[in-house]
Amino acid sequence: MDSQNEQKIVKNLSVVGIGGNIILTTFKFFAGIVGNSTAMLSDAVHSLSDVVATLIAYIGVRMSMRAEDKTHPYGHERLECVASLMLGVILVVTGFAIGWTGIEKILAGNHESIGVPGMIALIAAVVSIVVKEAMYWYTRHYAKILNSSAFMADAWHHRSDALSSVGALLGIGAAMMGFPVADPIASVIICLFIMKVAYDVLKDALDKMVDTPCSEETEQLIAETITSQEGVIHLDRLQTRQFGNRIYVDAEIAVDGDMPLREAHTIAHQAHDKVEKKFPNVKHIMIHVNPA
Repeated sequence: MDSQNEQKIVKNLSVVGIGGNIILTTFKFFAGIVGNSTAMLSDAVHSLSDVVATLIAYIGVRMSMRAEDKTHPYGHERLECVASLMLGVILVVTGFAIGWTGIEKILAGNHESIGVPGMIALIAAVVSIVVKEAMYWYTRHYAKILNSSAFMADAWHHRSDALSSVGALLGIGAAMMGFPVADPIASVIICLFIMKVAYDVLKDALDKMVDTPCSEETEQLIAETITSQEGVIHLDRLQTRQFGNRIYVDAEIAVDGDMPLREAHTIAHQAHDKVEKKFPNVKHIMIHVNPA
C-alpha cells in the first residue's frame, strides 16, 4: 500500500473515532445526569477517554510513518509504541477512577438513597454497545491493513467501552428492578474490563519496544523462505526483533565454501529479496554467508 492510501486510512480512522466518541460521550453524559445513573456517567468518562486515545493514536501513527533521517537512521516506527503506551496509561487511569467511584458508593451504604436510574440511561447503554462494537470492528479491520499497533490498541479501547456498556446495562437494569446498589457495582465491573484491556495494550507495546522476537510460527516461515533459495545448504542462525510495527531479521546461511564470492553474494541477495517480498512487514534483513 502506498503512503497516500495509508494516510487516507489513518485520517478516516481518526475522524470516525474522534467524531463518533464525541457524539456518544455527549449523549452518555446527558443520559447519566438525566437518568440518575452512576454507571452511565462512568461509561461516559470511558468514552471521553476514547477521544483522547484516538487523537494520540493518530499522532503516533503519523509520526511513525516519517522516513528515516540523519538522527533516526532506522526510522520512527517505535513512536507508534510510545502512542500505545500512552493509550494504556490512559486506560489504567480511567479504569481506576471509575472503579474507585463505584467502591466509594458501595461502601457508603444507604443504597436506597442512590436513586433508581431512568429509562434513558438504559437506552444509552444499548446504543453504546451497538455503536462501540461497530467502531471496534471498523478500527480493527483497518489497523490490520496498516499493521498498526496504536490503532489496534484504539480498537480494543472501543471494545472495552462496548464491554463496559454491557456492565452498565446490567447494573442499570438491576437498579431499575429494585437493586440500587447494582448501579455502582456495574462501575466496578467496568473498571475490571478496562484494566484487562490496559494490561494487554501495555504488554504489546512494551514487547515491541524491547526487541522481542517474532512468534515461532513467523520465524519458521522466514526460515523456510530462506532455505528454499537455491544454493543455500542450510540456515546456521536466525534472529528477529520487532521494531514498532516492522521486523528486522538477522540470518546466517551456509553455502558451498569453494563457491566464488560473487556467486555466494548473489545467493544471499536473492534470499534477502525473497523474504522482503513474502513478508511486507520485514523492514530489513541482513544475511551473513558462511562456508559450509
